[in-house]
Amino acid sequence: MDILHKLLDISKRAPLPLVLSFLITTIAGFVLLLYVGLFIIAPIPREPLPSEKTFSCIDEDGQASFDHRLPCWQDGFGARKEDAQKEGEQLGNDIAIEKPEVFMSLVVPAYNEQDRLEIMLSEAVAYLRKEYGTSEERAPVNGVVKRQKARANGHILGKSRGRAAPSEPTGWEIIIVNDGSTDKTSATALDFAATHLGKDAARVRVVSLKHNRGKGGAVTHGMRHVRGKYAVFADADGASKFEDLGKLVRASQEIEDSDGRGVAVGSRAHLVGSEAVVKRSFLRNLLMHSFHLLLRLLTPPATAAIRDTQCGFKLFSRPSLPYIIPFMHCEGWIFDVEMLMLAELAGIPVAEVPVGWKEVKGSKLNVLWDSLGMAYGLALLRVAWGLGVYRRS
Repeated sequence: MDILHKLLDISKRAPLPLVLSFLITTIAGFVLLLYVGLFIIAPIPREPLPSEKTFSCIDEDGQASFDHRLPCWQDGFGARKEDAQKEGEQLGNDIAIEKPEVFMSLVVPAYNEQDRLEIMLSEAVAYLRKEYGTSEERAPVNGVVKRQKARANGHILGKSRGRAAPSEPTGWEIIIVNDGSTDKTSATALDFAATHLGKDAARVRVVSLKHNRGKGGAVTHGMRHVRGKYAVFADADGASKFEDLGKLVRASQEIEDSDGRGVAVGSRAHLVGSEAVVKRSFLRNLLMHSFHLLLRLLTPPATAAIRDTQCGFKLFSRPSLPYIIPFMHCEGWIFDVEMLMLAELAGIPVAEVPVGWKEVKGSKLNVLWDSLGMAYGLALLRVAWGLGVYRRS
């Protein structure tokens, strides 16, 4: 207390300009310390290892084949961007991404999912085959097999439902990102492809990360390597109704801008009040509503307006990917929010689409601790982008 009194006496005798200078310097130093601290604690994803840029699949003989080079649109995009900058052209992200090779890419992040993966893949493959064809059928039109062209949903033909361009990509692929699993996730995926897919087996590619990165890291890694005109990621538990993929495609096509950019996010918001949500524990519902409140307070307007940011069923048109994927930092549960914020910052239209959903046992989410981690991650994400620690460059 004596020291405090002495300091107060000194401050009273000190000239006012000196006191103000001291206060300003102290505040500036504190802000600078926080800014430097943000650079230290803000997560920066590691670069992919060489082995993580390869994939395994089932070859024509029905045998597992390993260490195939994984195509990466982001590497090609980055190289073209660097070349443009060397020539003095400031093009930002306005460089055309490589043309798609298939119509639909499905990315499935999987961590210790040997028990649930096959059920999800069965549902996904059934839909992908029905809508986008199989290797035994004639070439599809505009991503949909000809026998499906007259279907009432017409979701691939979009609003015009006109004749498809000859250069339109066809078919589908599945990229399963094994996120450092310690079980037989990779073997389960390859066994499923070999046993159930026949000539379509090679459409399933398994990418193995050496160390666990988190769901966000796995999704981002998979999205760097998609070959589709549209890319969707879906959880390995099969909680989302995969047949609602058509709704996402239609929604994206309806809002895409002149550059073909659009994002469609599956939403469970319409299920609030349903039996599936009501049966949840009081703590889980409380944390859910608290997180939504925090989202509205900390995210920009368009992102805050989305009622369900965390549903693991989101679709991106190919031209939108260069504005989002190269700038991702979050590798945990909060990565969905960063994707949506980046889309908003780039002016990409986003549609929220109601989808079917069911509770699936075996969730790896720790309701209390992961909710706290998501709140911390959201606050750190917002501050890092707001203060320029993260930049779109």
